[in-house]
Amino acid sequence: MKAIITGGGGFIGSHIARLLKSQSHEVTALGRRHYPDLEAQGIACVRADIRDRDALTQAFAGHDVVFHVAALAMIWGPKRTFREINVEGTRSVIHACRAASVRKLIFTSSPSVMFGVDGRFIPTPDQPFPSRHLAHYPSTKAIAEQIVQEATDDELLTVSLRPHLVWGPGDPHLIPRALDRARAGQLIQVGDGTNLVDVTYIVNVAHAHVKAAEALEPGAPCVGQGYFISQGEPVNLWSWLGRVVETVGAPPVNRQMSYKAAYRRGALLETMQAITGYPREPVMTRFLAAQLSHDHYFDIEPAQKDLGYEVIVGMEEGLAETVECLKTHVLSK
Repeated sequence: MKAIITGGGGFIGSHIARLLKSQSHEVTALGRRHYPDLEAQGIACVRADIRDRDALTQAFAGHDVVFHVAALAMIWGPKRTFREINVEGTRSVIHACRAASVRKLIFTSSPSVMFGVDGRFIPTPDQPFPSRHLAHYPSTKAIAEQIVQEATDDELLTVSLRPHLVWGPGDPHLIPRALDRARAGQLIQVGDGTNLVDVTYIVNVAHAHVKAAEALEPGAPCVGQGYFISQGEPVNLWSWLGRVVETVGAPPVNRQMSYKAAYRRGALLETMQAITGYPREPVMTRFLAAQLSHDHYFDIEPAQKDLGYEVIVGMEEGLAETVECLKTHVLSK
């Protein structure tokens, strides 16, 4: 396999790159910067913007697989920016794949594409996307996934993966943000605390991408399809976060807010920030309120059956490795 990864220097992309390298594949990480850590491991790095079709075409030349991981993965921000990166960037990737005669495209999507405006999660992959979403991120990722699916033909085989709440050593989002809020006394339980969610350890996410590339062949059942990826064992979100917070010595979560109250607060803060143009992300949004209070877990059997996906690292092992990393690299600062 000769693969190139957009967003190759990011959390997911870099893990895919290292896994491919460990399996003796040729791999290139494409991103907006140079990545000395990856280069030191013998991984080629290329600088390019995913909206630049000519640069992508040149970078993709000679590769047979593209992992499109790059995205604007934020809860808050200008709609135009989300569309430019998540939607138009994906169009550029597909254009470059065709221009460079790439045969396989593995797209990193998100389960949030199945969250509708009512905050409810659609748990089965065979249902259509909601007509409206609570935030620009899930909305633009849903459009991008549809674009990828529609691009599938005999010359370009595609598959979309939806890893849920990715975490592990080097995680820049989920656990570090929860810890920051806990230490600031701002981590508030939303809802009654009984909601079950799926989470996914980063090693398993990288494994899923490589297995998808291997399974993606003409006539395979995965061609043009989307698959949920997780640990396959939902956790009680607030018990799980509480355990992480306690393990690293951060203050426990001792405040609670109902979903309706959090939703109203999020709507108000979103409106105020839209009016004032204040660039920072609100401490609460409607999308975040729904994520923190509702169940969202799903069946990974289709991925196991069609892709050969399996959980390589279990919850306890993954949590131990993550906590150790946090103690060494985050809490010591």
